Amino acid sequence: MNRDQKAAVIEEVAVQITDAEAVYAVDYRGTSVPQAAQLRSQLRDADARFRVVKNTLTERAADQAGAAGLKEYLAGPTALVFVRGDAAAAAKTLSDFRRTSGLLAFKGGWMGGDVLSAEQVDAIARLPSREILYGRLVGMVASPLTGLAGALGGLIGGLARQLQQMAEQGLVGGDGPAPAAEAAPAPAAETPPAEDGGSEDEPAADPDAGPATTSPDAPGPHPDPASPNEETQEAQ
Repeated sequence: MNRDQKAAVIEEVAVQITDAEAVYAVDYRGTSVPQAAQLRSQLRDADARFRVVKNTLTERAADQAGAAGLKEYLAGPTALVFVRGDAAAAAKTLSDFRRTSGLLAFKGGWMGGDVLSAEQVDAIARLPSREILYGRLVGMVASPLTGLAGALGGLIGGLARQLQQMAEQGLVGGDGPAPAAEAAPAPAAETPPAEDGGSEDEPAADPDAGPATTSPDAPGPHPDPASPNEETQEAQ
């Protein structure tokens, strides 16, 4: 491996350390190639990658990524597991492989800018998966809401029963006796409308009054009425 190839590996490992949610260092001594291939396939489900790199190159990558605390685990045959998904699921996969094969001892790790001991990696492996934790969190949030809904349902049911009892006793609704209405004053008699279109304000004629006075504009008697004889003579 020439200098350029080494620089490329260092850069790639540094990026993997920076982008990872967690990095686990394990001792891979005794692990066969088929076993390593099987482990890589299982870790892929947790969005994790199993990789073996020379310790000297990994140390330089750790310095470049700001994870110098990881260098203390880079002694002897060391493989790194870069976890980008569920850190607990990846640690559990490594723990299950170790339990069935007797290989792959934890050395330590790196998570969130802090160094992890082998015991801490073991503790992470015993944690529930992210899906289970999400389910528990949803249950914890939903539990008070369920209790509140039950309490509101009981309150509404009790109120409905009380209203039903009041209705049966005639205290609500239209079944009970209606309260006596207060006597209202009788409406005043309406003045009948005047006949022949007359106005209600027009005064009625006084029977004791004399004959109506002729209007000054009415025509009077002829000033020189002819006698009956003169009318007869003119006719002849």
